[in-house]
Amino acid sequence: MPQIVSPPEHSQTTLRPLCVDLDGSLVKSDTLLDSLLVLVRKRPSLLLALPGRLLRGKAAFKAFVTESVSLDVVHLPYNRKLLHYLDEQHRLGRDLYLASGANIALARRVAAHLGIFKDVLGSDGDLNLTGHNKLERIRTRLGAGEFDYVGNDIPDLPLLACSAEPMIANPSLALRMLMRTRNIHPAQEFCERRRSLATMVRALRPHQWAKNLLLLIPLLLSHSISIKPLIGGLLAFCSFSLAASGTYIFNDLLDIESDRLHPRKRKRPFAAGDLSPITGLAAAALFLTLAFVLTVKLPANFAAWLLLYVLSTAAYSVRLKRIPIVDVLVLSGLYTLRLLAGSSATSSHISHWLGGFSVFLFFSLAIAKRFAELQNLLASQSVPKNGRGYILSDIEQLRAFGTSSAFAAVIIFANYISGRDVVALYRNSTLLWMILPLMILWLCRVWLLASRGKLDEDPVVFALTDRMSLLIGIAAIVVTLLAI
Repeated sequence: MPQIVSPPEHSQTTLRPLCVDLDGSLVKSDTLLDSLLVLVRKRPSLLLALPGRLLRGKAAFKAFVTESVSLDVVHLPYNRKLLHYLDEQHRLGRDLYLASGANIALARRVAAHLGIFKDVLGSDGDLNLTGHNKLERIRTRLGAGEFDYVGNDIPDLPLLACSAEPMIANPSLALRMLMRTRNIHPAQEFCERRRSLATMVRALRPHQWAKNLLLLIPLLLSHSISIKPLIGGLLAFCSFSLAASGTYIFNDLLDIESDRLHPRKRKRPFAAGDLSPITGLAAAALFLTLAFVLTVKLPANFAAWLLLYVLSTAAYSVRLKRIPIVDVLVLSGLYTLRLLAGSSATSSHISHWLGGFSVFLFFSLAIAKRFAELQNLLASQSVPKNGRGYILSDIEQLRAFGTSSAFAAVIIFANYISGRDVVALYRNSTLLWMILPLMILWLCRVWLLASRGKLDEDPVVFALTDRMSLLIGIAAIVVTLLAI
């Protein structure tokens, strides 16, 4: 009987070396930009030194940033399709080289984490290893033999043109066009980055715009609605919504590293590497500019409220969110600030009752957000890693703060509907007492679900998606209309 001989496996001598680019290819994000964002958050004093370092050349600039901060390479948004292919090639015995324009120290940390690369080529303090510089270094390292290369952008074009089998990962549109004009056909593509309008919309968080409906509350409670104040209120809503989206992007960029440690937030567009920080900064600047352009049609003091909102959210993103209790005070204060801005935009009076009620109510909801975060971590037997300053043993104290503040808001509302002003504004003011049990029901439900670990970490998202919350809100509106 003839002996059956199995086909020979690929050996190290029959497989061409494969060189892989890091930024935008193996990793969907840009490690230099990621490191800069970490530097802004952790060592902002070094920002003044950046222009001088940049004047010394891009290689020196990259070296300085890499030495100044330690980027978390474990949780970078790796291109899993490409990484799976590289793992297969590594098991076949193929020599893999990480050839990156990133600083050599950072590239080596990535290679050490993955454990599949034979050697690492990267920028040092003198030479920026991109384009032809990278090609020459690869030739020096590998000799005149053939090699394959994986890249994603225009600087990779010389290497793709010289490789035996060019491969692309998350390629830019410009690279695709140039490859077509030069008749370079990719042997394989590893595309994992989402590039769609929906991704940008997610970054803007339009569901959070519902918070800005608070700007219309002073007008609605004035019982004197006319066209001009209503238009002013709608313009104010649009202005605050645009500003909010800009500040959300700014916050996400600063939190890019901590978000990658979170099971849900790591899917945000910037943390996931689906959107570039450059795109984010441009979008944030555009939306903030449009927000202030709209203030031209509104009273002058409204622009001051909007500016205070933007500055407060910026301070919150940079520092205040990491100081326990101060963070929730700022969050609750931003809700009250919306009421004051709405009062300015619509020229409507805001009572001290409404101000006091909003402070206690929104402080309770802000505490509920932090409580839910800790409760979910406790249920998953994890420890806080987002730098908020809270620890798991704070749960019971936060529960006490939040529930007491919630019932303080209920008491203030009860005192308000007992006053003479309410009797004058509402024909059937007694009906307003029916809102109290609805309010107690909703607040107790929020805290009960939070204690059970079933509350979304953002109470606003919960209120907009929870059927019971929507029914309670509708019932409260019906009671109010009947009382007028």
